[in-house]
Order: sequence, then C-alpha cells, then structure tokens
Amino acid sequence: MTPRRIVTLLPALLAALLLVLPGLGSAVVEDPRDPDHHFFDPTFGDFQEELDEARDAGKKGILLFFEMDDCPFCHRMKNQVLNQPEVQEYFKDRFSIFAVDVEGAIEVVTFEGETKTMRDFATRDFRVRATPVFQFFNLDGEPIARFTGATRDVDEFLLLGEFVAEGHYEDGNFTRFRREHAGR
Repeated sequence: MTPRRIVTLLPALLAALLLVLPGLGSAVVEDPRDPDHHFFDPTFGDFQEELDEARDAGKKGILLFFEMDDCPFCHRMKNQVLNQPEVQEYFKDRFSIFAVDVEGAIEVVTFEGETKTMRDFATRDFRVRATPVFQFFNLDGEPIARFTGATRDVDEFLLLGEFVAEGHYEDGNFTRFRREHAGR
C-alpha cells in the first residue's frame, strides 16, 4: 500500500475506530452504580455491633476497605471495580462492608471494644502503610485474609471474594489460588 493510499484511507479508518471505541468502553463498565451507596454498608463505626449484625444476617464475615482521599488506586477500584453491579451483589450477599479512612479522625469502636480514631485503628492495629487494603474478618472479628493494592479487574476482585467466602484462605495464599484459577 502506498503512502498516498494510506493518507486517503486514514479519515475512514479514524471514523470506523471512533464508532468501535464507545462500544468497547461499555463492555468494560456496564451499568455502573455508586459504590458509596451500593457496595459499602452504612455504619456508625461500632465494629462489635457490626459483627453481631453480620452474624444475624448470615454473612461470611466483614470486609474493611482501608482507603485515603488522595489514593489513585482507591479511586480506580471505586470507579472500575466496586461500582459494578456483579461485584456489589456478590460481596453484599456474603460480607458486611465498611470503608475506613486511614487519615480519619472519626472515632470507631474496634472488634475488641476499644474506642480509637480511624487513623489509629488502621495504622496501629492493622499496620496499613499503603492503600487500598482489603482486610477480611471472620465473624469473631479475627483477621483472616488481606489484599493490598488494586486488583487488575472485576474478575480478579470476584476471585478474591471467592477465595475468602469459600474458605480457601485456610489452605494457602491468594497468589497461589489466583494462579490455580487463571483463565477460567
């Protein structure tokens, strides 16, 4: 193909590309819903009380999302993964889910009944140094699994949920579990 022919075809190729790109974008994010209203549960910050409610609701455990305002990976998770209805439904069926601001001055009641700021709860109790951190707890308030950082995509986050909800964390780590379930 000659350079002159390429120049002649370029406008048509660009027009075709513009028609295809919007369709690709919608395949990635279908019907996104605000994670603050559809993923996270409302809380007054009493995690002992939240444990009781999770038990009564038949949940598998509690998921705390340690985040901070200026965290680009937290925003990416909220805007590309936690806003997906499939993710919201899977996790809401199995876990009570709460956000914790690692820089927050708001007081919470820990699983052990101590009152402390979100900042101290995150940094001192759980040594959160980077965000996001997804910390899972059993119904006794004991930490059972932890994932630091953003997942690659919705599928990997759903796999993380399966890893915890089905008890696979008892047999090994998520990296191995993910590798064993790659491509399914």
